[in-house]
Amino acid sequence: MKLVIHPPVDERRLKLVQDAAGDSVEVINAASPDDAAAAMPGAEAFFGKMTPALLARAGGLRWIQSPTASLEHYLFPALIDHPCQLTNMRGLYSDVIADHVMGYVLCFARNLHTYIRRQIQHLYQPEGGGHSGQQYILGPGAVSPIDRAHMHLADQTMGVVGLGAIGLEIRRRAEAFGIRVAAVDPINPDAWPMERLPELLSTSTFVVIAAPHTPRTERMFRTPLFEQMQPSSYLINIGRGAIVVLDDLVEALRSRTIAGAALDVYETEPLPADHPLWDFPNVILTPHIAGNSTRIAERHLALLLDNVRRFAAGDPLRNLVNKSEWF
Repeated sequence: MKLVIHPPVDERRLKLVQDAAGDSVEVINAASPDDAAAAMPGAEAFFGKMTPALLARAGGLRWIQSPTASLEHYLFPALIDHPCQLTNMRGLYSDVIADHVMGYVLCFARNLHTYIRRQIQHLYQPEGGGHSGQQYILGPGAVSPIDRAHMHLADQTMGVVGLGAIGLEIRRRAEAFGIRVAAVDPINPDAWPMERLPELLSTSTFVVIAAPHTPRTERMFRTPLFEQMQPSSYLINIGRGAIVVLDDLVEALRSRTIAGAALDVYETEPLPADHPLWDFPNVILTPHIAGNSTRIAERHLALLLDNVRRFAAGDPLRNLVNKSEWF
């Protein structure tokens, strides 16, 4: 058997791949596109960036390992139609991205994004008016202006769109804070069916997009969905930028159709410096870093080596992809 790698990996990782493959698999670490093309005839496995030209030269290819979790920029028609198995790197980022989501949630619940801006201005001012230590004479069950401006998390509901590995971790963390969580997903039986999305939108304080970019989710969140959300709800997108139409989101924020938004991914990246989203005080923007962690590189390598061992032994591969659905 032959495994072709392109772009090439460093010597340390190459040695680990060779050890995982064993004596029955020849590993070709192709340094250039021409080297990769020359190695493809007879190849049964490939790791790296597949192209139509490389695929056309690999008549016996049985397995491709994508180096990425997302596949919208990886797949092409010939690869979708090809009988080979495709695996990806999903599952490496779930806990890290879920932590990022809860960071957004805590900011909105406790107004931390507002207080950080006021710190820069040297402005000592609680949300809701008043000042620290001010006493309110209240009747039974009354809420002070300051308290009204800060959420009690255990009173809130989160709606998760996409209950895959990331969505499950988001749900687990949110529930640890006492938040009630509902989710919709087209294939996970533990979630509501997609037909209940309007119900999820209309009942959630936080609507979290944890879905991949697929033909069905592209430009999914537009004005009609924003209008189904509560005026007091927040949109959080750590899925894919193509899912949310930013012009419609800007209009929903301007019209106060929703209370705010937190985004890590965008239709256009980098987000242009003159984009109106930068100037909303009720919007938190991060530069596509929700999955960043010191642990990701070791997890990436571990999954690759595990699948190489499985392929060499003829065992089932991890993270098989439905190519026509992009996940």
